[in-house]
Amino acid sequence: MFYTIIGTQWGDEGKGKIVDWLSSKADWVVRFQGGNNAGHTIKVDNSIYKLNLLPSGIIRNKKCVIGNGVVLDPWALNNEILNLQKQGIKITKKNLFIAENVCLILPIHKIIDEINETSRGDENIGTTKKGIGPAYEDKVGRRAIRLCDLSSPDLLKKKLNKLINFHKPRLIENNIKIDFSLIYNELLTIAKTIIEYNSPVWKQINDAGEKGDIILFEGAQGSLLDIDFGTYPYVTSSNTSSGQIFSGSGFGIKNNHTILGITKAYTTRVGSGPFPTELNNEIGEHLGNKGQEFGTVTKRKRRCGWFDSILVKQAIKISGITDVVLTKLDVLDELEVIKVCVGYKINNNNFDYLPFSESLQASIEPIYESLPGWQTSTFGISSWDNLPVNAKKYIEFLENTIGLKISIISTGPERLETIDKNKLLDTI
Repeated sequence: MFYTIIGTQWGDEGKGKIVDWLSSKADWVVRFQGGNNAGHTIKVDNSIYKLNLLPSGIIRNKKCVIGNGVVLDPWALNNEILNLQKQGIKITKKNLFIAENVCLILPIHKIIDEINETSRGDENIGTTKKGIGPAYEDKVGRRAIRLCDLSSPDLLKKKLNKLINFHKPRLIENNIKIDFSLIYNELLTIAKTIIEYNSPVWKQINDAGEKGDIILFEGAQGSLLDIDFGTYPYVTSSNTSSGQIFSGSGFGIKNNHTILGITKAYTTRVGSGPFPTELNNEIGEHLGNKGQEFGTVTKRKRRCGWFDSILVKQAIKISGITDVVLTKLDVLDELEVIKVCVGYKINNNNFDYLPFSESLQASIEPIYESLPGWQTSTFGISSWDNLPVNAKKYIEFLENTIGLKISIISTGPERLETIDKNKLLDTI
């Protein structure tokens, strides 16, 4: 069996915990897009692990893959490995495999990212400034340096020179000098640390799938940040929908696939861009404070709003989601009334989907239905029968509006603070 986990909103849905929870029975865990702009926090007993590049399964000593769809900052990866090793996590070439054709993020990409974001002024996108976008641009422009290039010093020198020359006019324009020798030597040095993980991962995971191994594909960011289907241009630089697992890892087996959409019980986003159900009031502040809504990577305060069933339903259809996982239900515990967006009104016309036009998105008026809150704690509950009646009604209402059953409900950060409503783990 194969499982894909993606976020159905703007990221920060709690994917890390769910991947960790499901990976208990998985053999492989695979990252297939994004970079160290992702942030997953996993809490196990009294230990907290923060991951940016490494698949969450590394905490359980699973075989973990960083696929070719990722852009890899080798220095960030090395720091992440060292930090986890200090926490007692074992990371070797026997449990970490990196696609030999993965493209690298270099120091120059971070500089270009900073220049790009600054030049946008008031229309900045709110990137993490980690060089993700410029690295993907160089990949598409066929001038990127890949992990396998680190094994060939002469080829590396030639390709690095080509890349720097391409960006030189922009750097000169901003009075920035780049030391070729310094970057080249830094790459040769970091190569000694990460080249041991270099691997033909497309072959390994296909062979594993044919043998019947359980493979878990771990998405980063959220569906609404997809470069094609998200709220463009306020999106990330990669495809975050489920279809990306094939081109982002080289996996080719299409059958026996469960796609889980991780969905927060309300809605949040970091950075700029449209947000139809945003709450700029005391309720929004309450959700942010109780939900501890601060970006794992950026540390920025997240914008908070009511659950938007239109956006989630759209993500479900685009990614072919088979099961929904609802997280952070307990954040709503104290509210007397809870609203759910069930439609949009735009220029006096009703919409049951999010149009891609920026002007139409700016004119959205959400249509709400109100439900009574339960005003009692759901924190840590692990049985459906123990949920308050109104909490059950809220979940059932969401199921009806998004058109799909909610299989798993998370009521806290710990592994055991989870309701396996449809016995999904029993099928693994």
